[in-house]
Amino acid sequence: MNREIAQPKQNSGLASLFIEIKFAVLKSLAAAIVLCLLTSTVLLAQDDDRPFLPAMVRAVSTVPGNGDVNPYGVAFVPPGFPAGGLINPGDILISNFNNSSNLQGTGTTIVDVPPTQPVFQFFGGAAPLGLTTALNVLVRGYVLVGNFPSSDGTCQKSSAGSILVIDKNGNLISTITDPLIDGPWDSTLFDEFGSAKFFVANGLNGTVVRIDLDVDKSSVSVKKITQIASNYTFACDAVTFVDAPTGLVYDAKKDILYVASTADNSVYAVFDAGDRHHDGGRGMLVYTDPVHLHGPLGMAMAPNGDLLASNNDVINSDPNQPSEIVEFTVGGKFVKQISMDPAQGGSFGLAVETMGRTAKFAAVDDATNLFLIWTLKLHK
Repeated sequence: MNREIAQPKQNSGLASLFIEIKFAVLKSLAAAIVLCLLTSTVLLAQDDDRPFLPAMVRAVSTVPGNGDVNPYGVAFVPPGFPAGGLINPGDILISNFNNSSNLQGTGTTIVDVPPTQPVFQFFGGAAPLGLTTALNVLVRGYVLVGNFPSSDGTCQKSSAGSILVIDKNGNLISTITDPLIDGPWDSTLFDEFGSAKFFVANGLNGTVVRIDLDVDKSSVSVKKITQIASNYTFACDAVTFVDAPTGLVYDAKKDILYVASTADNSVYAVFDAGDRHHDGGRGMLVYTDPVHLHGPLGMAMAPNGDLLASNNDVINSDPNQPSEIVEFTVGGKFVKQISMDPAQGGSFGLAVETMGRTAKFAAVDDATNLFLIWTLKLHK
């Protein structure tokens, strides 16, 4: 049966998300701490195209005390997350993939960025781990993160890894392993409080699995793991560790999972993702763009229904478009792109949180180990 992806309605009061960034990076010679002074102009058009100026962007270093670098995953701590732990609603978590020697697949830490307080290390595990972009937070008080470890910093010496389940105090409480989990590279979560659908993209076999979870006050347990998509190109890469399916966005209302396939330089839509019992292959091609796509990595959905994807700058590389984040509609129309860094390879994990008339857009620049946060006021 032929299917079409519905276009987002334009009467929502939101048109395209337009982001323009200007920033300069200053490095402290004494402490080797990266500081940044940024000004940002983020324009979100109404139906009558009236722009607005949001709050200044915030930039912080993601390097914890042990020196881990190469930030990958980004996840907001959601409203309703239980009090009394180290992290709180509104905080943002960032996972590190490299250790202090910059070896890939060896980072062991997650840092927390509170809205106004200093950054601190939330979690530190035993090496090697290699914490990936597969980072999500369950509202009942748990953090899920993929680990894709390597014994020497190369994909060729990597292993299948697992999903770590961490409590609100930064303690590892369990580990999810399965033959269908093979290099968890990125993920997305549909949280239903007592249960959840956790989608994971695998770097070592080019598949996507859905992990159906039971969640209570004391544990997270697996009900079932189902492979729902496959046949995405995957290969080890000396620069990027692996080129494989990465960014995942789940639209629960339409039951569609969007998959950014880095090596294919394309984005696909997998239908019936939340309840399908069989592998649907790659799904339907949504967006491929040799001009603006350069190996899509992390992905998120904007408040207006558009998709945002970062580029790895290795696939279909263009030195004139470094570290780009690309916005496009779910119908496959290019909207806008912005550069995170004047050097290539900086953009990776990103996330969007919307609360009322305010949205936050958060993204890592792993070329400089910085984390950038924009606050946007939305117009109805």
